[in-house]
Amino acid sequence: MKKDCPKPSRGIEHGLAGCHSCGKVSPVSKGHCPRCGSHLHLRKPDSIRRTVAFLIAAVALYVPANLLPVMVVYEIGVTTPTTIVAGMIEFWKSGAYPIALVIFTASLLIPILKIVALTWLCAAASGKLHPSPWVLGKVYFLTELFGRWSMVDVFVVAILVGLVQVGAYTTIVPGPGVLAFASVVVMTMLAAMSFDPRLLWDRFDDLDVVSPDTKKDD
Repeated sequence: MKKDCPKPSRGIEHGLAGCHSCGKVSPVSKGHCPRCGSHLHLRKPDSIRRTVAFLIAAVALYVPANLLPVMVVYEIGVTTPTTIVAGMIEFWKSGAYPIALVIFTASLLIPILKIVALTWLCAAASGKLHPSPWVLGKVYFLTELFGRWSMVDVFVVAILVGLVQVGAYTTIVPGPGVLAFASVVVMTMLAAMSFDPRLLWDRFDDLDVVSPDTKKDD
């Protein structure tokens, strides 16, 4: 028979906490990191509740972000408000397929995927789902990867506002949709920062799930 490997001990079992600022591992009983002075916690306080609160705010802001105009074009007395979806459709109709795909991915797809992924991770950390550690790691990695491309649409509007100013003939100004969309990005970023991925491994260890690689061989 194949002997089971002893279960490795964890820092939380010895009262050790990693500093959220500098990463130094110290006894949580000290209260503050001896290197940078930050508060020490075994886990981020109220991690799941804060993450869920930020996600609810992001979902609430996502609707006006897509319904309100992200920019307004003033051209010879004609005012043309443009939403994210309308702009994407116009680029697609004009044959600018790469730009349309970038807008769709950065402005519509990534925020939704990030909200869904963080919601799924919160459900797993709270014990409502029981996925494998491999799936948990991949989903969290993709969540961090998505966040790097969330502000592309805001940058596009900022560049257009700075470049397309042709005297009294054409003027582009940012619309209220930009503020709503930027708020969605900020809320999802705060949600990702509030979520403590170590809660996933705590839940997995508490369940004491035996993976196929660690099962006994008869």
